[in-house]
Amino acid sequence: MDSTQALHQPATVLVVDDTPDNLMLMTQLLKDRYRVKAAGNGEKALRILQGESLPDLILLDIMMPGLSGHQVAQHLKQDTRTRDIPIIFLTAMAAMEDEIYGLELGAADYITKPINPPRLLARVETQLKIKAAADFLRNQNDFLEQEVQRRTREVMAIQDVTIQAMASLAETRDNETGNHIRRTQHYIKLLAELLRNHPRFQHFLNDKNIELLFKSAPLHDIGKIGIPDHILLKPGRFTPEEFEIMKTHTTLGRDAIQHAEDQLGVSVGFLHMAKEIAYGHQEKWDGSGYPQGLAGDGIPISARLMALADVYDALISRRVYKPGMPHEQAVEIIRQGRGTHFDPDICDVFLSATEQFHAIAERFSDSDQDMAKLRAAHEHIVEKP
Repeated sequence: MDSTQALHQPATVLVVDDTPDNLMLMTQLLKDRYRVKAAGNGEKALRILQGESLPDLILLDIMMPGLSGHQVAQHLKQDTRTRDIPIIFLTAMAAMEDEIYGLELGAADYITKPINPPRLLARVETQLKIKAAADFLRNQNDFLEQEVQRRTREVMAIQDVTIQAMASLAETRDNETGNHIRRTQHYIKLLAELLRNHPRFQHFLNDKNIELLFKSAPLHDIGKIGIPDHILLKPGRFTPEEFEIMKTHTTLGRDAIQHAEDQLGVSVGFLHMAKEIAYGHQEKWDGSGYPQGLAGDGIPISARLMALADVYDALISRRVYKPGMPHEQAVEIIRQGRGTHFDPDICDVFLSATEQFHAIAERFSDSDQDMAKLRAAHEHIVEKP
Protein backbone atom coordinates (compact mmCIF):
# COMPACT_ATOMS: atom_id res chain seq x y z
CA MET A 1 0.00 0.00 0.00
CA ASP A 2 1.35 3.48 -0.87
CA SER A 3 1.30 6.52 1.42
CA THR A 4 -1.78 8.02 -0.28
CA GLN A 5 -3.82 4.87 0.34
CA ALA A 6 -2.57 4.76 3.92
CA LEU A 7 -4.32 8.07 4.61
CA HIS A 8 -7.71 6.56 3.74
CA GLN A 9 -7.70 2.97 4.97
CA PRO A 10 -6.03 0.88 7.66
CA ALA A 11 -2.76 -0.87 7.01
CA THR A 12 -2.74 -4.51 5.92
CA VAL A 13 -0.92 -7.14 7.97
CA LEU A 14 -0.16 -10.61 6.61
CA VAL A 15 0.09 -13.30 9.31
CA VAL A 16 1.94 -16.49 8.35
CA ASP A 17 1.75 -19.43 10.77
CA ASP A 18 1.13 -23.17 10.33
CA THR A 19 -0.92 -23.39 13.57
CA PRO A 20 -4.63 -22.50 13.12
CA ASP A 21 -4.96 -21.39 16.75
CA ASN A 22 -2.11 -18.92 16.31
CA LEU A 23 -3.66 -17.54 13.11
CA MET A 24 -6.98 -17.09 14.93
CA LEU A 25 -5.29 -15.39 17.88
CA MET A 26 -3.34 -12.99 15.65
CA THR A 27 -6.45 -12.18 13.64
CA GLN A 28 -8.45 -11.40 16.78
CA LEU A 29 -5.70 -9.17 18.17
CA LEU A 30 -5.21 -7.20 14.96
CA LYS A 31 -8.61 -7.00 13.25
CA ASP A 32 -9.89 -3.93 15.12
CA ARG A 33 -6.91 -1.84 13.95
CA TYR A 34 -5.77 -3.38 10.68
CA ARG A 35 -6.87 -5.37 7.69
CA VAL A 36 -5.62 -8.93 8.26
CA LYS A 37 -4.64 -11.58 5.72
CA ALA A 38 -3.66 -15.10 6.83
CA ALA A 39 -1.51 -17.87 5.34
CA GLY A 40 -1.07 -21.33 6.85
CA ASN A 41 2.35 -21.95 5.28
CA GLY A 42 5.22 -20.24 3.50
CA GLU A 43 4.14 -21.31 0.02
CA LYS A 44 0.68 -19.74 0.40
CA ALA A 45 2.26 -16.57 1.77
CA LEU A 46 4.41 -16.21 -1.36
CA ARG A 47 1.35 -16.75 -3.58
CA ILE A 48 -0.49 -13.97 -1.73
CA LEU A 49 2.53 -11.72 -2.18
CA GLN A 50 2.46 -12.26 -5.93
CA GLY A 51 -0.84 -10.37 -6.10
CA GLU A 52 -1.18 -6.69 -6.92
CA SER A 53 -2.04 -5.59 -3.37
CA LEU A 54 0.91 -6.02 -1.03
CA PRO A 55 0.66 -5.99 2.76
CA ASP A 56 2.27 -3.25 4.80
CA LEU A 57 3.78 -5.68 7.32
CA ILE A 58 4.30 -9.43 7.71
CA LEU A 59 4.15 -11.42 10.94
CA LEU A 60 6.10 -14.56 10.09
CA ASP A 61 6.48 -17.82 11.99
CA ILE A 62 9.86 -19.51 11.53
CA MET A 63 9.29 -23.21 12.18
CA MET A 64 6.85 -24.35 9.49
CA PRO A 65 6.66 -27.43 7.25
CA GLY A 66 7.77 -26.84 3.68
CA LEU A 67 9.26 -23.36 3.41
CA SER A 68 10.51 -22.12 6.76
CA GLY A 69 10.08 -18.51 7.84
CA HIS A 70 13.77 -17.95 7.15
CA GLN A 71 13.36 -19.17 3.57
CA VAL A 72 10.27 -17.03 3.04
CA ALA A 73 12.18 -13.99 4.31
CA GLN A 74 15.04 -14.70 1.92
CA HIS A 75 12.59 -14.82 -1.02
CA LEU A 76 11.03 -11.53 0.02
CA LYS A 77 14.31 -9.67 0.42
CA GLN A 78 15.51 -10.82 -3.02
CA ASP A 79 12.38 -9.47 -4.75
CA THR A 80 12.33 -5.70 -5.45
CA ARG A 81 8.52 -5.68 -5.02
CA THR A 82 8.61 -7.07 -1.48
CA ARG A 83 12.05 -6.27 -0.08
CA ASP A 84 10.84 -3.11 1.69
CA ILE A 85 7.94 -4.79 3.53
CA PRO A 86 8.91 -5.04 7.23
CA ILE A 87 8.99 -8.57 8.66
CA ILE A 88 8.46 -9.41 12.32
CA PHE A 89 9.43 -12.97 13.17
CA LEU A 90 7.10 -14.71 15.65
CA THR A 91 8.75 -17.85 17.04
CA ALA A 92 9.37 -20.09 19.99
CA MET A 93 13.08 -20.02 19.09
CA ALA A 94 14.28 -17.78 21.91
CA ALA A 95 18.06 -18.21 21.71
CA MET A 96 20.13 -15.08 21.11
CA GLU A 97 21.80 -16.58 18.03
CA ASP A 98 18.34 -17.29 16.52
CA GLU A 99 17.32 -13.67 16.95
CA ILE A 100 20.61 -12.42 15.51
CA TYR A 101 20.22 -14.69 12.49
CA GLY A 102 16.67 -13.49 11.90
CA LEU A 103 17.73 -9.85 12.00
CA GLU A 104 20.63 -10.59 9.65
CA LEU A 105 18.09 -11.94 7.15
CA GLY A 106 16.53 -8.49 7.12
CA ALA A 107 13.75 -8.82 9.69
CA ALA A 108 12.66 -5.55 11.31
CA ASP A 109 11.85 -7.16 14.65
CA TYR A 110 11.83 -10.51 16.49
CA ILE A 111 9.13 -11.54 18.99
CA THR A 112 9.22 -14.81 20.93
CA LYS A 113 6.20 -16.89 21.81
CA PRO A 114 4.06 -17.04 23.87
CA ILE A 115 2.68 -13.76 22.54
CA ASN A 116 2.21 -10.77 24.84
CA PRO A 117 -0.70 -8.91 23.12
CA PRO A 118 0.12 -5.31 24.22
CA ARG A 119 3.78 -5.78 23.30
CA LEU A 120 2.87 -7.27 19.93
CA LEU A 121 0.45 -4.44 19.11
CA ALA A 122 2.98 -1.80 20.15
CA ARG A 123 5.73 -3.27 18.04
CA VAL A 124 3.46 -3.74 15.01
CA GLU A 125 2.40 -0.09 15.28
CA THR A 126 6.02 1.03 15.59
CA GLN A 127 7.10 -0.86 12.47
CA LEU A 128 4.13 0.46 10.48
CA LYS A 129 5.01 4.04 11.46
CA ILE A 130 8.61 3.45 10.40
CA LYS A 131 7.44 2.00 7.09
CA ALA A 132 5.06 4.91 6.50
CA ALA A 133 7.92 7.36 7.05
CA ALA A 134 10.23 5.36 4.76
CA ASP A 135 7.53 5.19 2.05
CA PHE A 136 7.01 8.95 2.31
CA LEU A 137 10.73 9.63 1.93
CA ARG A 138 10.99 7.15 -0.94
CA ASN A 139 8.07 8.81 -2.71
CA GLN A 140 9.61 12.23 -2.13
CA ASN A 141 12.96 11.02 -3.49
CA ASP A 142 11.24 9.53 -6.54
CA PHE A 143 9.41 12.81 -7.10
CA LEU A 144 12.59 14.84 -6.69
CA GLU A 145 14.48 12.54 -9.07
CA GLN A 146 11.73 12.88 -11.67
CA GLU A 147 11.72 16.64 -11.17
CA VAL A 148 15.50 16.82 -11.60
CA GLN A 149 15.23 14.75 -14.78
CA ARG A 150 12.41 16.97 -16.07
CA ARG A 151 14.34 20.16 -15.38
CA THR A 152 17.50 18.68 -16.85
CA ARG A 153 15.57 17.91 -20.03
CA GLU A 154 14.30 21.49 -20.05
CA VAL A 155 17.81 22.91 -19.63
CA MET A 156 19.13 20.66 -22.40
CA ALA A 157 16.27 21.74 -24.65
CA ILE A 158 16.99 25.40 -23.88
CA GLN A 159 20.65 24.82 -24.74
CA ASP A 160 19.70 23.20 -28.04
CA VAL A 161 17.22 25.93 -28.94
CA THR A 162 19.72 28.65 -28.01
CA ILE A 163 22.44 27.09 -30.14
CA GLN A 164 20.10 26.62 -33.10
CA ALA A 165 18.82 30.18 -32.77
CA MET A 166 22.33 31.64 -32.63
CA ALA A 167 23.48 29.49 -35.53
CA SER A 168 20.43 30.45 -37.57
CA LEU A 169 21.32 34.14 -37.17
CA ALA A 170 24.64 33.50 -38.87
CA GLU A 171 23.04 31.21 -41.43
CA THR A 172 20.57 33.87 -42.63
CA ARG A 173 23.49 36.09 -43.65
CA ASP A 174 25.78 33.42 -45.06
CA ASN A 175 25.89 31.38 -48.26
CA GLU A 176 24.74 28.26 -46.42
CA THR A 177 21.46 26.59 -45.51
CA GLY A 178 20.44 25.12 -42.19
CA ASN A 179 21.35 21.68 -43.52
CA HIS A 180 25.01 22.73 -43.38
CA ILE A 181 24.62 22.92 -39.61
CA ARG A 182 23.09 19.45 -39.40
CA ARG A 183 25.66 17.92 -41.74
CA THR A 184 28.65 19.31 -39.85
CA GLN A 185 27.11 18.18 -36.55
CA HIS A 186 26.89 14.62 -37.80
CA TYR A 187 30.29 14.71 -39.51
CA ILE A 188 32.04 15.80 -36.32
CA LYS A 189 30.17 13.23 -34.23
CA LEU A 190 31.09 10.46 -36.68
CA LEU A 191 34.76 11.49 -36.64
CA ALA A 192 34.72 11.55 -32.84
CA GLU A 193 33.09 8.12 -32.58
CA LEU A 194 35.62 6.62 -34.99
CA LEU A 195 38.52 8.13 -33.03
CA ARG A 196 37.32 7.56 -29.46
CA ASN A 197 39.61 4.55 -28.91
CA HIS A 198 42.61 6.05 -30.72
CA PRO A 199 45.60 6.47 -28.34
CA ARG A 200 45.95 10.16 -29.25
CA PHE A 201 42.29 11.00 -28.65
CA GLN A 202 40.80 8.54 -26.16
CA HIS A 203 41.57 10.82 -23.19
CA PHE A 204 39.27 13.46 -24.69
CA LEU A 205 36.66 11.67 -26.76
CA ASN A 206 34.40 10.26 -24.04
CA ASP A 207 30.60 10.17 -24.19
CA LYS A 208 30.23 13.57 -22.53
CA ASN A 209 32.64 15.38 -24.83
CA ILE A 210 31.25 13.75 -27.96
CA GLU A 211 27.82 15.02 -26.97
CA LEU A 212 29.27 18.49 -26.32
CA LEU A 213 30.95 18.43 -29.74
CA PHE A 214 27.61 17.64 -31.37
CA LYS A 215 25.91 20.47 -29.46
CA SER A 216 28.69 23.00 -30.07
CA ALA A 217 29.29 22.36 -33.78
CA PRO A 218 26.50 24.66 -35.05
CA LEU A 219 28.25 27.68 -33.55
CA HIS A 220 31.46 27.28 -35.55
CA ASP A 221 30.62 30.19 -37.88
CA ILE A 222 28.63 32.35 -35.47
CA GLY A 223 31.21 35.11 -35.91
CA LYS A 224 30.08 35.67 -39.51
CA ILE A 225 27.27 37.77 -38.06
CA GLY A 226 29.88 40.50 -37.65
CA ILE A 227 31.22 40.40 -41.23
CA PRO A 228 29.89 43.12 -43.59
CA ASP A 229 27.47 41.90 -46.26
CA HIS A 230 29.57 43.09 -49.19
CA ILE A 231 32.34 40.73 -48.07
CA LEU A 232 30.31 37.87 -46.61
CA LEU A 233 28.09 37.53 -49.68
CA LYS A 234 30.76 38.20 -52.30
CA PRO A 235 30.65 35.37 -54.87
CA GLY A 236 34.20 35.80 -56.19
CA ARG A 237 37.65 35.84 -54.60
CA PHE A 238 38.34 38.23 -51.75
CA THR A 239 40.89 40.99 -52.07
CA PRO A 240 43.72 40.73 -49.50
CA GLU A 241 42.01 43.43 -47.46
CA GLU A 242 38.63 41.67 -47.61
CA PHE A 243 40.19 38.36 -46.64
CA GLU A 244 41.75 39.93 -43.54
CA ILE A 245 38.30 41.15 -42.51
CA MET A 246 36.75 37.75 -43.27
CA LYS A 247 39.34 36.05 -41.07
CA THR A 248 38.09 38.01 -38.08
CA HIS A 249 34.94 35.88 -37.96
CA THR A 250 36.85 33.37 -35.81
CA THR A 251 37.68 35.99 -33.18
CA LEU A 252 34.23 37.56 -33.40
CA GLY A 253 32.66 34.15 -32.84
CA ARG A 254 34.79 33.36 -29.83
CA ASP A 255 34.12 36.79 -28.32
CA ALA A 256 30.36 36.55 -28.88
CA ILE A 257 30.22 33.21 -27.09
CA GLN A 258 32.47 34.50 -24.31
CA HIS A 259 30.15 37.49 -23.88
CA ALA A 260 27.17 35.13 -23.54
CA GLU A 261 29.07 33.10 -20.95
CA ASP A 262 30.03 36.26 -19.05
CA GLN A 263 26.38 37.29 -18.97
CA LEU A 264 25.47 33.93 -17.44
CA GLY A 265 28.13 34.42 -14.81
CA VAL A 266 29.16 30.75 -14.81
CA SER A 267 31.45 28.56 -16.88
CA VAL A 268 29.42 26.32 -19.20
CA GLY A 269 31.00 23.19 -20.68
CA PHE A 270 29.35 23.29 -24.07
CA LEU A 271 30.12 27.00 -24.49
CA HIS A 272 33.80 26.37 -23.72
CA MET A 273 33.95 23.83 -26.53
CA ALA A 274 31.95 26.14 -28.80
CA LYS A 275 34.59 28.83 -28.25
CA GLU A 276 37.37 26.39 -29.17
CA ILE A 277 35.60 25.43 -32.36
CA ALA A 278 34.63 28.95 -33.40
CA TYR A 279 38.12 30.33 -32.74
CA GLY A 280 40.24 27.42 -33.97
CA HIS A 281 38.46 25.66 -36.85
CA GLN A 282 40.43 27.65 -39.46
CA GLU A 283 43.80 26.63 -38.01
CA LYS A 284 45.84 24.17 -40.10
CA TRP A 285 48.03 21.28 -39.02
CA ASP A 286 51.16 22.84 -40.56
CA GLY A 287 50.61 26.20 -38.84
CA SER A 288 49.52 28.12 -41.94
CA GLY A 289 45.96 28.74 -40.74
CA TYR A 290 44.41 31.55 -38.73
CA PRO A 291 43.82 33.40 -36.43
CA GLN A 292 46.77 32.29 -34.28
CA GLY A 293 48.83 30.19 -36.68
CA LEU A 294 48.69 27.22 -34.32
CA ALA A 295 50.21 23.92 -35.48
CA GLY A 296 49.89 20.22 -34.70
CA ASP A 297 48.62 19.25 -31.27
CA GLY A 298 48.62 22.91 -30.30
CA ILE A 299 45.27 23.13 -32.08
CA PRO A 300 42.38 21.96 -29.84
CA ILE A 301 41.02 18.56 -30.84
CA SER A 302 37.53 20.00 -31.22
CA ALA A 303 38.83 22.56 -33.74
CA ARG A 304 40.82 19.94 -35.67
CA LEU A 305 37.71 17.80 -36.04
CA MET A 306 35.61 20.73 -37.20
CA ALA A 307 38.31 21.84 -39.65
CA LEU A 308 37.92 18.66 -41.66
CA ALA A 309 34.14 18.47 -41.29
CA ASP A 310 33.72 22.08 -42.41
CA VAL A 311 36.03 21.84 -45.42
CA TYR A 312 34.43 18.62 -46.67
CA ASP A 313 30.98 20.16 -46.46
CA ALA A 314 32.11 23.40 -48.11
CA LEU A 315 33.51 21.41 -51.03
CA ILE A 316 30.46 19.24 -51.71
CA SER A 317 27.76 21.81 -50.98
CA ARG A 318 25.89 23.95 -53.46
CA ARG A 319 26.04 27.68 -52.90
CA VAL A 320 24.17 30.51 -54.57
CA TYR A 321 27.33 31.20 -56.55
CA LYS A 322 28.65 27.66 -57.24
CA PRO A 323 27.61 24.03 -57.75
CA GLY A 324 28.63 21.33 -55.28
CA MET A 325 31.80 19.36 -55.96
CA PRO A 326 31.46 15.58 -56.53
CA HIS A 327 32.09 13.54 -53.40
CA GLU A 328 35.07 11.70 -54.91
CA GLN A 329 36.79 14.96 -55.86
CA ALA A 330 36.23 16.38 -52.38
CA VAL A 331 37.71 13.23 -50.84
CA GLU A 332 40.82 13.61 -52.99
CA ILE A 333 41.29 17.22 -51.88
CA ILE A 334 40.99 16.13 -48.23
CA ARG A 335 43.55 13.40 -48.93
CA GLN A 336 45.97 15.97 -50.37
CA GLY A 337 45.56 18.05 -47.21
CA ARG A 338 46.71 15.21 -44.93
CA GLY A 339 49.54 16.45 -42.74
CA THR A 340 49.30 20.02 -44.05
CA HIS A 341 45.75 21.24 -43.56
CA PHE A 342 44.48 18.32 -41.47
CA ASP A 343 45.65 16.20 -38.53
CA PRO A 344 46.95 13.01 -40.25
CA ASP A 345 45.09 10.63 -37.92
CA ILE A 346 41.82 12.50 -38.27
CA CYS A 347 42.30 12.53 -42.03
CA ASP A 348 43.01 8.79 -42.10
CA VAL A 349 39.82 8.02 -40.19
CA PHE A 350 37.85 10.17 -42.62
CA LEU A 351 39.42 8.41 -45.59
CA SER A 352 38.54 5.02 -44.10
CA ALA A 353 34.86 5.95 -43.80
CA THR A 354 34.14 8.23 -46.75
CA GLU A 355 30.93 6.39 -47.65
CA GLN A 356 29.52 7.12 -44.20
CA PHE A 357 30.25 10.81 -44.68
CA HIS A 358 28.68 10.71 -48.12
CA ALA A 359 25.58 9.10 -46.59
CA ILE A 360 25.27 11.96 -44.10
CA ALA A 361 25.62 14.47 -46.94
CA GLU A 362 22.87 12.73 -48.89
CA ARG A 363 20.62 12.46 -45.85
CA PHE A 364 20.78 16.21 -45.17
CA SER A 365 21.24 17.42 -48.72
CA ASP A 366 20.03 20.88 -49.79
CA SER A 367 16.88 20.76 -51.89
CA ASP A 368 16.14 23.09 -54.78
CA GLN A 369 13.59 24.76 -52.51
CA ASP A 370 16.27 25.36 -49.85
CA MET A 371 18.55 26.96 -52.41
CA ALA A 372 15.74 29.10 -53.86
CA LYS A 373 14.93 30.47 -50.41
CA LEU A 374 18.60 31.15 -49.73
CA ARG A 375 19.02 32.92 -53.07
CA ALA A 376 15.95 35.09 -52.44
CA ALA A 377 17.15 35.99 -48.94
CA HIS A 378 20.58 36.98 -50.19
CA GLU A 379 19.15 39.06 -53.02
CA HIS A 380 17.04 40.89 -50.47
CA ILE A 381 20.06 41.57 -48.25
CA VAL A 382 22.22 42.76 -51.12
CA GLU A 383 19.47 45.06 -52.47
CA LYS A 384 18.90 46.73 -49.09
CA PRO A 385 20.04 50.39 -49.14
